[in-house]
Amino acid sequence: MAVALEKSAPLTGVRKISRRAVVAAILVAWLVLFAIFRGKQTLTLAAADLTDVHRWFNDVNDSIGANRNSNPLFLYFFNEIRLVIDNLVTFIQDLISQPSAGRPVPQIGWLGVVGIAGYVSWAVGNWRVALLAVAGFTFLGLQGLWQESMDTLALTVSAVFVALLFAIPLGVWAGLSDRVNRILTPFLDFMQTMPTFVYLAPLTLFFLIGGASATIATVIYAAPPAIRITAHAIRSVPETTVEAADSLGATRRQALLKVLLPMSKRTVVMGVNQSIMAALAMVTIAALIDAPGLGKTVVQALQSLDVGTAFNAGLAIVVMAIVLDRVTTAASAREEAARRSGSRFLTWRRPLLAAGGVVTAVLVYLSHTYVWAAEFPGEGGIGSSIASTADTATTWAQDNLSGITNAFRDGITTGLLNPFQSLLTDSPWWLVGVVLIALGAVLGGWRAGATAAVCVGLLVGTGVWSDAMTTLASTVVATVLVMVLGVVFGVWMGRSLLVDRMLRPTLDAAQVMPPFVYLVPFLALFGATRFTAIVAAIVYAAPVAIKIIADGVRAVPETTVEAATSTGCNTWQIITKVQLPMSRSALTLATNQGLIYVLSMVVVGGLVGAGALGYDVVAGFSQGQLYGKGLAAGLAIVLLGVMFDRITQAAARRVSA
Repeated sequence: MAVALEKSAPLTGVRKISRRAVVAAILVAWLVLFAIFRGKQTLTLAAADLTDVHRWFNDVNDSIGANRNSNPLFLYFFNEIRLVIDNLVTFIQDLISQPSAGRPVPQIGWLGVVGIAGYVSWAVGNWRVALLAVAGFTFLGLQGLWQESMDTLALTVSAVFVALLFAIPLGVWAGLSDRVNRILTPFLDFMQTMPTFVYLAPLTLFFLIGGASATIATVIYAAPPAIRITAHAIRSVPETTVEAADSLGATRRQALLKVLLPMSKRTVVMGVNQSIMAALAMVTIAALIDAPGLGKTVVQALQSLDVGTAFNAGLAIVVMAIVLDRVTTAASAREEAARRSGSRFLTWRRPLLAAGGVVTAVLVYLSHTYVWAAEFPGEGGIGSSIASTADTATTWAQDNLSGITNAFRDGITTGLLNPFQSLLTDSPWWLVGVVLIALGAVLGGWRAGATAAVCVGLLVGTGVWSDAMTTLASTVVATVLVMVLGVVFGVWMGRSLLVDRMLRPTLDAAQVMPPFVYLVPFLALFGATRFTAIVAAIVYAAPVAIKIIADGVRAVPETTVEAATSTGCNTWQIITKVQLPMSRSALTLATNQGLIYVLSMVVVGGLVGAGALGYDVVAGFSQGQLYGKGLAAGLAIVLLGVMFDRITQAAARRVSA
């Protein structure tokens, strides 16, 4: 036995050292070969140059455009879907839009919309949420953005309605059937791994630009959370409850309708909440394909570097997101709140709801009948003040903080970003490919290595290899900084419940905001540069990494921490020798999610000077001759996301095994 122990201990140490040694050897070999082959076979392509793949994509786009009204597949399938979606969006827009020269008098004007928002929020939640909804919607009008807000709301409602028509049944089916769950999971993983912008370019091929493509893209993006959470809710119902229903003679349908769905309703509503948040984020991003609403205002302001207008519209997006989030969150907790309030509360609630319904109906009638109730009165005063204040603050920041911000920007850019970007873009493509495949195999196993090999081959085929390497450099640098923030604040939160209670609401609020909103303040601080995009991506991705690491640190058994303390370990030793090593799976998962979130900001960053793949995608939407290159760039973003998602997920499984 002693001999066996003596033999096994060194072997374990060798295994640990060997993996690190292999990674170190790969990196050293890369640096040596980089010095030898620097600048050779880099597959660099000028911004206006196109490859055969890009021209082929352009030809496909032109061919589809020429045959759209004659090809049976378009006449009887794609065009019909676009027509149905367009009619749905137009119906809701005409229902709640501001009257103007191009629009009829709405069926429900601003007063009716505010009344309905308040009443629905009260009915599904409570009076506090109702006040928030009324105040929030009124504020949108005071900002001078009522029409844009209603367009965004119409697209969001349309997309969520269509998404839930498919998502809830699929989620229930996946919850009831292990086979269906196994089939759906890879598709859902792929849909959630893809950055949001990547949905847009292919859809414009079949549905043109506009509200229909935006809505369909939003449906695809918003459905996975509802499917996953619904399936989880069904599976979480105790088996004993289902068995009790079966023993009473309930059929499968009765068990579903009378037991499973009622008991999982709260969790399903949480899934609806997540779908609404995803839909709102996607609807604003879909402004790049001419979707109306607040996103379009933000995009136009960012392109003209109008920080004040962008800030005002971004604030409106945040207000709408907070209102929708709080309403659906309150709806998921309403039954529990009602039980705590008792039967007396329920007795008073019904007549109050009836009276509220009458008041809401009167408000709707007034808004349909009178112009003052249909068109928001005196809108724009607060919005102008907000924009002016934002412009003033921007000017002050640029005049007084430019020394600090420029030094910080230049330090990170010169010391970290430029050297790493040079290593990636000036190395031969085959050398970078071999390094990525080798790292994938070492860190994630042979399957991850095989995935990396396929992705590298397809990346070369897209014709945007150099831009992909530039984007990869920014992504890796941003992810490293995300993990630094994640470890610092995650450990702090994991070790202190007080800090957790203080920081978690801020992190939750940060995750609610759509990606566009993050660009505005950093555009004011750092100007239109790639560093602005990196900082915005860090702030966007950091909350999820911080929360995952905090939960991982908190999950370390208290007895283990107490044992380390009793042996004389100080705080630093407990963190570095106990809590972080035992949270390795959480750290790996945080890295995975940080990468995915950073990648999802790549194209957003293309609007403020990030260049590379983000710029290629944006240019593809705005310049017809670059459509093929933009589509190839979107595919390259997907390939980067899939490659790193598979490698980090495999590494997480290895760590937790």
